Amino acid sequence: MDATVGVALWLSLKVAGLATLLNIVLGTAAGFVLARWRFAGRDVLDTVLTLPMVMPPTVLGYYLLVLLGRNGPIGGWLQNTFGINLIFTWQGAVIAAMVVTFPLVFKPARAAFEGVNPQLEQAARVLGLCERSVFFRVSLPLAWRGILAGVLLAFARALGEFGATLMVAGSLPGKTQTLSIAVYEAVQAGEDALANQLVLLISMVCIVILLAVGRLARARDGR
Repeated sequence: MDATVGVALWLSLKVAGLATLLNIVLGTAAGFVLARWRFAGRDVLDTVLTLPMVMPPTVLGYYLLVLLGRNGPIGGWLQNTFGINLIFTWQGAVIAAMVVTFPLVFKPARAAFEGVNPQLEQAARVLGLCERSVFFRVSLPLAWRGILAGVLLAFARALGEFGATLMVAGSLPGKTQTLSIAVYEAVQAGEDALANQLVLLISMVCIVILLAVGRLARARDGR
């Protein structure tokens, strides 16, 4: 494998993996809260959390630049307090991928938790389980297939994320240049052989993930 491909592959896996891990926690928690709790502004919050699914990645990248840049509210605070700069770093790429793919975990998680019979959770409470035990021993085990399907799709999407990542992290070979950005750069440079390698690699990974999602869906439906 070409060294450029290997570096881009490793960086893409690292960015996609970390973004997915963050979304497992945040997306699952948000899905559970909106599935089980009723409060004012619930529909508005659901809409805001779903926005990255329909908003152009470059627009999301612009918002992230405004927030995370040195003059932004979050980026300025991080820079002045801890000396941390997220722009044009692989950590910034992780945040961009996490924001873009968040709805792919959040929406399936919410649907999965809504599919869990509340009477089973209530029965667990009657038996003396605390809310945390009810979640980990009843709700999550019954909803995990739906959540996992969303997680796999989010990982595949994060692996191929381009627009927001390019806006926030740029294209620094060996530092922020992921597979999808490397494809763009290879095409622009007329390096067709390298572009073909990268495209084939991304396609194979996505096919494997989609097959796994399909198998999970059939298992969940009992087929």
